[in-house]
Amino acid sequence: MSGVSGPDRVNAEPVYPGGGSAMKRAVFIDRDGTINEEKDYLFRTDDFTFIPGAPRAIRLLNEAGFLVVVVTNQSGVARGYYTEEDVHLLHRHIASQLDQHGARVDAWYYCPHHPSGRGSYALPCRCRKPLPGMLLEAAGRFDIDLESSVMIGDKLVDVEAGAAAGCRSILVRTGYGSDEEQRCRSGIEIYDDLLQAAESLLRPE
Repeated sequence: MSGVSGPDRVNAEPVYPGGGSAMKRAVFIDRDGTINEEKDYLFRTDDFTFIPGAPRAIRLLNEAGFLVVVVTNQSGVARGYYTEEDVHLLHRHIASQLDQHGARVDAWYYCPHHPSGRGSYALPCRCRKPLPGMLLEAAGRFDIDLESSVMIGDKLVDVEAGAAAGCRSILVRTGYGSDEEQRCRSGIEIYDDLLQAAESLLRPE
């Protein structure tokens, strides 16, 4: 399924059934380098590997009542390395693997655009991180309270997208995170991995 915001096409595969009037808290999570091991232009299910602890982290967030929303830049689509259907197939594979751990992602958003991409995918967009389009689209669709929500990723573009959406942002050291940490401004929360970051959110304040 896809949502539309101006000229953008923000792609989402929603799982969460919705309902109720209370605004929801969400944890937005980058995919590559945060949930799974970083591999250039990943799209084959055989190449997918969870970062240790990631399924447990997502399950803990589910159990705590957070919506879990994946927001991922997938410029490989724009570059012609793989198709949008390949992205959907990989997400279904990840969902199946998470299910075996009692965990779930409530919605999957991806940006298929890139400025140097091909055809319509080269159009300017507002969904490619560090812009907050995917987070804002999810907030509108699922009635998410962004001020009470969190963005977790391994790149500064994730931190910046979260900040632009009004979320608390966390950098993890997996994927590109160890290198990105050197360029982080002071005051950014940094944890070793997704599990450690999730556990930090669940500690009593």
